[in-house]
Amino acid sequence: MSDKPANKYPVNLLDTPFPMRGDLAKREPGFLKQWQDAKIYQQLRQVAKEQNRPKFILHDGPPYANGDIHIGHAMNKVLKDIILKSKSLSGFDTPYVPGWDCHGMPIEHQIEKLVKSDKDAIKANPAIHARIVEYRKANELNEKDIHLPSSFIRELCREYAALQIERQKVDFIRLGVLADWENPYLTMNFKTEADIVRTMGKIHHNGYLVKGQKPVHWCVDCGSALAEAEVEYEDKVSAAIDVAFQVVDMAALSAAFGGVNVGEQTASAVIWTTTPWTLPANQAVSVHPEFTYDLIATEKGLLILVRELAEAALKRYDIDANEVIAQAKGAALNGLLLQHPFIDRQVPIICGEHVTAEAGTGLVHTAPAHGLEDYQVGLKYKLPVDNPVANDGRYISTTEFFAGETVWKANPKVVALLEERGALLANKKLEHSYPHCWRHKTPLIFRATTQWFIGMDKEVGGETLRDKANRAVDATEFFPAWGRARLEAMIKNSPDWCVSRQRTWGVPMTFFIHKETAELHPRSTELLEQVAQRIEQEGIEAWFKLDAAELLGDDAAHYEKLKDTIDVWFDSGSTHFAVIKQREELNHGEESRPAADLYLEGSDQHRGWFQSSLKTACATVGQAPYKQLLTHGFVVDGKGMKMSKSKGNVVSPQDVINKMGADMLRLWTASTDYSGEVSISDEILKRTTDSYRRVRNTLRFLLANLSDFSAADVLPVDELLTLDRYALVELATFQNNLTAFYAKYEFHSGVQEIHRYCADELGAFYLDIIKDRLYTMASQSHGRRSAQTTLWYITQALVRLLSPILSFTAHEAWEALRNDGNVFVDQWLDIPSIKDAASLQAAFALVREVRANAQKEIELQRAAGALGSSLQAEVTITAQGEAYQALASLGDELKFIMITSQANLLEGEAAISVSASSAEKCERCWHYHPSVGTITAHLGLCTRCNDNLHGAGEARQHA
Repeated sequence: MSDKPANKYPVNLLDTPFPMRGDLAKREPGFLKQWQDAKIYQQLRQVAKEQNRPKFILHDGPPYANGDIHIGHAMNKVLKDIILKSKSLSGFDTPYVPGWDCHGMPIEHQIEKLVKSDKDAIKANPAIHARIVEYRKANELNEKDIHLPSSFIRELCREYAALQIERQKVDFIRLGVLADWENPYLTMNFKTEADIVRTMGKIHHNGYLVKGQKPVHWCVDCGSALAEAEVEYEDKVSAAIDVAFQVVDMAALSAAFGGVNVGEQTASAVIWTTTPWTLPANQAVSVHPEFTYDLIATEKGLLILVRELAEAALKRYDIDANEVIAQAKGAALNGLLLQHPFIDRQVPIICGEHVTAEAGTGLVHTAPAHGLEDYQVGLKYKLPVDNPVANDGRYISTTEFFAGETVWKANPKVVALLEERGALLANKKLEHSYPHCWRHKTPLIFRATTQWFIGMDKEVGGETLRDKANRAVDATEFFPAWGRARLEAMIKNSPDWCVSRQRTWGVPMTFFIHKETAELHPRSTELLEQVAQRIEQEGIEAWFKLDAAELLGDDAAHYEKLKDTIDVWFDSGSTHFAVIKQREELNHGEESRPAADLYLEGSDQHRGWFQSSLKTACATVGQAPYKQLLTHGFVVDGKGMKMSKSKGNVVSPQDVINKMGADMLRLWTASTDYSGEVSISDEILKRTTDSYRRVRNTLRFLLANLSDFSAADVLPVDELLTLDRYALVELATFQNNLTAFYAKYEFHSGVQEIHRYCADELGAFYLDIIKDRLYTMASQSHGRRSAQTTLWYITQALVRLLSPILSFTAHEAWEALRNDGNVFVDQWLDIPSIKDAASLQAAFALVREVRANAQKEIELQRAAGALGSSLQAEVTITAQGEAYQALASLGDELKFIMITSQANLLEGEAAISVSASSAEKCERCWHYHPSVGTITAHLGLCTRCNDNLHGAGEARQHA
């Protein structure tokens, strides 16, 4: 598109202030300031209000207020912005309130490091550390005293979060994301904290909040229970041991195995476990009721093993001589008493469906305090939930043999004790997947604690929360579709949600519990609202400083404040009420519909925010908080490897923006299929740059050739040349295709459509053909104005269509095109309809097929040296049927479509021949024509150019 003729005869060579080089990194901040000065986001809201547009609510999943944003954050925010801008251009009101998750352990941990004078922490946050030093001096504390008041710690956490938010906000704004940045939602805003409390109160009021001593994932380092979303699985090497539980009543054993003679020898049920430290809490041994168990005579006594695993187990015990003397179903063993191997306790054999025959012995050591399945089968058999392990991971003082030991140090001691007692049959090392804390990366333990849960299987009104959640998932639309199965599996397998935490920096569980029974106060709903009103005014500190007597009066003698805080996933999970329903611009005002149209986050949020939001919404209003869920994958390097500083493969969004500009990051985001892992590297970004350059060059050509054209010059569409009307038909097709991709959130397909249109439809066809008209016809001529009218529509549409992705570039192009308004405030262009659209597309499909074949033949001739440019060619086309009619309809202007100096059309069997013109080349239009050299006054011109310059000008009808 840059091969403009340049010679002594004047042509319409125009320019544009839209430069060829974007220089985005330097120029984008200026465009951003224009948006801010013009208050574009506020303009959008006002226009939407005036036009009474329907709302489309994309609710922002809050990033955590800790650390600079990474490339995943950038991709996430850009995807959201693309959707909202495309929805706005589609005629929706798209308010976007960005948010931040502010409470929780990571921030508290950062403050702990500052309190402990961690050098890296001080370097990153000197002002907060200075406050700690000042506080110690003012309160005459030792400079190394780490036991600071909780109220002061919370104050520092709030300050730290606020600083982090401002850092992240700058980077998000730089991405070109339009949002209400001046009024974001923060989970630590007083009003939001109060509404999080109200959400918990509504769940309690609806009957889903339950207290229980139940095994939960417990992090010794956090000193707290962890939600499912905070659990990661890593490989761990454990001691896998086989332990003999001796049968107490041999007569009962004989009866269970059909009256077999068991003689005088001892008999044992053998369990296999990878957590020896849980054996002090053992209360039973579980068997599967339908499995067949062998009673095997060995040198170590009679052993009970499941049939499928018996051979492998005996091999572990180095037992060769053995005999199966009887078999029985697991159900027959139910109630058989066993002696605990080192504690003075008899435990029963019980039946459980959770028992498998995949590994071990087919008999499962059961400690209801240390395993969820153990707990559940224990409920059925009313087993005690005996937890001997304290919050710090040490056995309590009454634990025989191991009091004061950590569970990890106790492991080998348990094994040694078993060996001493003759109960250890095997001890092997096993590498297996084991739950770890996602923050500390340390192994977790399962331990029963008094916690508060949202009950998934508690029936309320004849229906469980799990039932409601499953129905809500069914009603949700997923992008990509596989997200449904993932969330379904999460809900299906989700245990009761432990929502209580033992932390300092978090929204409190504002309940009063009875000092003896630990039951909630009967007026909890009423009291909670009174507390919420105080928090709304003073923040969560209102609860921590509250004297119970202020609200309870005489009851304060019998009740105390619950000391737990709420799981941070509940904070963000309740924002469908605490944010959407509280902000007028976000509230649809329809209680019967989900609060938001769309939630969009990374694939890890099926177990996180998507799930916590679903549960809180179903527990409060009985439906999902979203109509649609969109999931994107994680960003990896060009080789598919996870990014890490140690590998040196981290791509920083700040670096990309500073070198290439935010539009390059936006185009990379849109170009990638986000449904799986998303790759980024220097090579990938280079390809993105090349892709951008093609689009930018297209815009520059369009804008340059419209620099002497305005809306006043637009011709009626029925006066346009045939080719121009066809170009408008193709423009409408392109717009329909691209807006459909936007609507389906298929942005990578949309980018491919943009490149197809710019490269093939425009660059290789339409623009290539109309250059002759644009450059050589009189500037005010009908033929040129017809082409410019078409370019006017193309550019108006294209800039709008590009703006959700290439926001800065579209803004720049809009200024060069119109210098009024803003592209984001507009809507998709209303492209004029063409009456004979279908017949034009059908005819030009045939013409373009012939043209492509002719161009191939011309290229062969050029490669052979018989031709220079295609304009030196004279082409003879033989065609028949509809193809002949389509070509013939263009008359003498067929040569302009073919970009040859001559095009002859014959009727007959399809053929194409090409020859070099024997005529001279016109110095102005570069066509070869016999008239060149015959015009005395202008020997270098053809008659057509002479007429365009000095006469009435040529008339064009088709091309």
